[in-house]
Amino acid sequence: MTDLSVANSANKPAFDVAAIRQDFPILAQQVNGKPLVYLDNGASAQKPLAVLDAMDRYYREMHSNVHRGAHTLGDRATTAFEGARETVRQFLNAGSTREIIWTRGTTEAINLIANGLAPRLNEGDEILVSRMEHHANIVPWQMVAERTGAKVVPIDITPEGDLDLDSFNRLLGDRTKILAITHVSNVLGTVNPVAELIQKARARNVLTVVDGAQAVPHYQPDVQALDCDFYAFSSHKLFGPTGIGVLYGKARLLEDMPPYQGGGEMIERVSFEKTTWNTLPYKFEAGTPAIAEAVGLGAAIKYLNGLDRAAMEAAERSLLERANQLVETVPGMEIIGTAKKKVPVMSFKIAGLHPSDIGTLLDQQGIAIRTGHHCAMPLMDFYGVPGTARASFAFYNTMEEVDQLFSALQKIQRLFA
Repeated sequence: MTDLSVANSANKPAFDVAAIRQDFPILAQQVNGKPLVYLDNGASAQKPLAVLDAMDRYYREMHSNVHRGAHTLGDRATTAFEGARETVRQFLNAGSTREIIWTRGTTEAINLIANGLAPRLNEGDEILVSRMEHHANIVPWQMVAERTGAKVVPIDITPEGDLDLDSFNRLLGDRTKILAITHVSNVLGTVNPVAELIQKARARNVLTVVDGAQAVPHYQPDVQALDCDFYAFSSHKLFGPTGIGVLYGKARLLEDMPPYQGGGEMIERVSFEKTTWNTLPYKFEAGTPAIAEAVGLGAAIKYLNGLDRAAMEAAERSLLERANQLVETVPGMEIIGTAKKKVPVMSFKIAGLHPSDIGTLLDQQGIAIRTGHHCAMPLMDFYGVPGTARASFAFYNTMEEVDQLFSALQKIQRLFA
């Protein structure tokens, strides 16, 4: 058996991981008597002190409801809240903060889009999605299709986990009205060629929706360069708090869409005869928003802006390269998803072992991964597996942690061999 002595010095980026880890206090703890090795970043990433401090400061110094308070705390809260919206606008390179809608996360954002676009759909219209989509980018479209008579059509993928462009080109046709595609697969790590897909969809006047939940922790998207109609992501995967996400939408489309929810903030005037809607972005933000969470998301983006993004991406690539080198050290281990362009996500199975058992045994050694179908049951069906084990890396993970993962997997495999 090959040991863990495979060289890992090649292409090592100039990136001070040890210093960065000091910004994430949760990583310093022990789990089951072992130092925590957190490799479940694809499900939810950890939070730097900058985020924790920003939210604490909000609650200690400025908590109030936003927009209508005629007092100092209300002004402070509104300034911080709308300042976070501007930070997100810059992050995405959106044209205006009018195009930045706060949601509870990617799932709500896609539901909002699907319901808003439903009036545009008719019997026989087609919504293209891929076989690698998260359920959040399948189920809302199925629900809308049932109401409108439209049809959800899956784009094929290759055995390696790439989007099958021949399938896409074949399916994109006169009946296609919406293309809803993930930027990065949460299971396979595949980075889809969304710019190319959007360009082809645009030529046929097909609306484009991009699920960016798994992309934004690794890349900074430019929605104007992509020319997508909608782009959605969740804060908690971007090292920010839970309970908040972002929907970017082109203003002209958002103006034409009906409100998603009714209540406070999204109204201009209410009477029993007629209610009129507020302007963008508030038209889609009914009720008291997640103010502290918006502030936390803004702080997360500012923290990332302070890093060398190129070095960060290089460090993450090195982690995945190291993991790929070590696969051969675990007999019976098979990677699910070997696309050429991937983020540092490794889904795998080991012959004779159930993914849940792998996860439980790794946890006993302080290593946190994700197991199951990863909210991608159609993808599991494609590969003929009930689920996988998934290790997902972030820039604060180390080469030593990758080695620890594979050392632990070797022990588990020997135990059950």
